[in-house]
Amino acid sequence: MKSPLPAKAVLHEVVLRDGIQNEKNIVSTEEKLRLIDRLAASGVRRIEVSSFVNPKLVPQMADAEELWKRIDRKKGIVYSALILSERGLDRAMACGVPHVGIFVSASETHSRKNSNKSIDEALKEALTLIRKASSSGIKVRTGVMNAFGCAYEGKIPPRQVLKLVGSLFDEGPEEICLADTSGLGNPRQMKEMISRVRELTGKTSISLHLHNTRGQGMANLWAALEEGVTIFDTSLGGLGGCPFIAGARGNIATEDTVSMLHDAGVRTGIDLKKLIEVSQGFEKHMGLVFPAAVSHLTGAFCR
Repeated sequence: MKSPLPAKAVLHEVVLRDGIQNEKNIVSTEEKLRLIDRLAASGVRRIEVSSFVNPKLVPQMADAEELWKRIDRKKGIVYSALILSERGLDRAMACGVPHVGIFVSASETHSRKNSNKSIDEALKEALTLIRKASSSGIKVRTGVMNAFGCAYEGKIPPRQVLKLVGSLFDEGPEEICLADTSGLGNPRQMKEMISRVRELTGKTSISLHLHNTRGQGMANLWAALEEGVTIFDTSLGGLGGCPFIAGARGNIATEDTVSMLHDAGVRTGIDLKKLIEVSQGFEKHMGLVFPAAVSHLTGAFCR
């Protein structure tokens, strides 16, 4: 007999980082602040605000310091940032960032494109960053990118992913995240990898960062739910994708995820109607048609 689905799930909203990082239309600091406040008002309780990276490479993140300085930090909400280097961590610490994500890629090719480092070099730096952040009282989620395959290299041996997870886990992070950066994962693969990772990490929280490149994102989320995973990265409107992987556009959409979870009796604490209004407003601001489905439906289809 299958285990019942979890009673509730937590969504880690990444639209302000992963979602817009590839968009040429630069989102102003003022608009980002409005979006953060509106997401919080709709019930989102984890928001990835920015990454601290080279603004020449990712212009959307150029205002990271200004944004963090001006956020109205509300009680009960986790505000987070992605960190890729020691310089980035120093910048985050200077801004009083309370929660960071530190990742290593399981793909040698992606690692060099993403950080200009080999996997071994990136892992060594990540372990140093985790220790430094933790010793400063910052909560750390860490994990592995391209954990389910790579657009450059194809299949990634599970042993490679597990080896990286083991090294990262030894540093005592709050959470281990498996990222389907290229969107190549499938439901069976999700179940098998989650089971094997849990053997290494025990009761430490496991989260998933899912891309919808091949339209399998929601099926992968469901498979993970059945394995007891309750933390998922999602992006408002389904925006997103790795800037160093052509065609990797599209995270699973926050509103679509909330809709499916609520229909299945899994609570998120998010008001879907309010969230859809936020998505529609941001869609209009960006002048785009977002990939999300639910925000474009009306009547009984949208609840």
